[in-house]
Amino acid sequence: MSTDWDEIGYVISSTYRIRVLQRLADSAAPTSKIAEDIGCANSHVSRALNDLRERGLVDLLVPESRKKGRIYGITDRGREIWETIEAQNLV
Repeated sequence: MSTDWDEIGYVISSTYRIRVLQRLADSAAPTSKIAEDIGCANSHVSRALNDLRERGLVDLLVPESRKKGRIYGITDRGREIWETIEAQNLV
């Protein structure tokens, strides 16, 4: 697979997207736990998750209808992007 620099540029252009993707690279988690772990407001994390989800870098692991206890995980594509960001020392 070739490196998707556009996708990488999109992720690294936001501190929140970087921190959320980095956190999810460790394990799946609900929004509130991600916010707690990275020291950000839930609103910032929610927005970053929505952005990353639209790009196919994270997935909602529970049914869409669930409004509380929404757990997110990194996709294979998200992991590839994150590993490239780390390997290239872009953050």
